[in-house]
Amino acid sequence: MNKTLKLISVILICHMAGILGAFFTTPQIDGWYSILIKPSFNPPSWIFGPVWLTLYTLMGISLFLIWQNKGNKKAVNWFYLQLLLNASWSIIFFGAHELFLAFIIILALILSVIKTMLEFWKINKTSVYLLVPYLLWISFAGFLNYSIWILN
Repeated sequence: MNKTLKLISVILICHMAGILGAFFTTPQIDGWYSILIKPSFNPPSWIFGPVWLTLYTLMGISLFLIWQNKGNKKAVNWFYLQLLLNASWSIIFFGAHELFLAFIIILALILSVIKTMLEFWKINKTSVYLLVPYLLWISFAGFLNYSIWILN
């Protein structure tokens, strides 16, 4: 498989988590989610799409760099675990309306992203820098999730 096809493939893999999450999220935005009490720092709904589009693309490029450097299986497995947790969060928060469980999942997601970054650091430092915006965003999302849980 050539490099361009590999790059496109890993970016699509990451975007699949977002597409899966969107199936559970989109129908709830104007319904259940709209009636929740949210903190003053809750971003407008329109911001989430462009942010996640950017983050999933950066995640894919990060994974591609690991693959290019013959990344070890342990590092790649950590990446896939965090991607699974990422998709699970939307299912639990928006699909099941389980705010506390979603908060637990996002804490596990944050820890698994940190572990992924530590494993990636050993292989390719640029791949880690590409994950920094993602870690910052999900940390903010964790605080937002916590706040919504407490308020409701």
